[in-house]
Amino acid sequence: MKKLVDVYPYKIKNGVPLFLIFKRSANKIYANQWRMVGGKVQEGESRWETGLRELKEETGLTPLKFWTIPSVNQFYEAKTDSVHTIPAFAAQIDAEQQIELDDEHTEYKWVGIEGIEPYIPWPEQRRLMKLTYDILTDQFLQILPEWHIEI
Repeated sequence: MKKLVDVYPYKIKNGVPLFLIFKRSANKIYANQWRMVGGKVQEGESRWETGLRELKEETGLTPLKFWTIPSVNQFYEAKTDSVHTIPAFAAQIDAEQQIELDDEHTEYKWVGIEGIEPYIPWPEQRRLMKLTYDILTDQFLQILPEWHIEI
């Protein structure tokens, strides 16, 4: 079974997290859907290394902070009769960095948590974005040292 990862890039603007989402190209899997960064783990790669590589390949970005979201994206795929359990990572982006899209995407936009519903159709991705938002904004939550990944 293929190993996958999700990466949720965000920036902080006026103390509020905004998520970077991408519209998939018409000739790629999930054609014309808005999504976050994701991809397949390559031979010899850890999942967090895959997350960093995919972020760089799809956007040209290197994060200021990279951390494990303490939950997973999990769903059933009928075509392969498989349950996918996908680690999720958050990547804080410098708001001034230039985004360079690869051929997998046609456009991007920054959205606040209240604006994701029209764009993100997958409930698990919405849930993980909300969890990330809560960790970043709830005074009683924080990014724990165990989640932080040194890059």
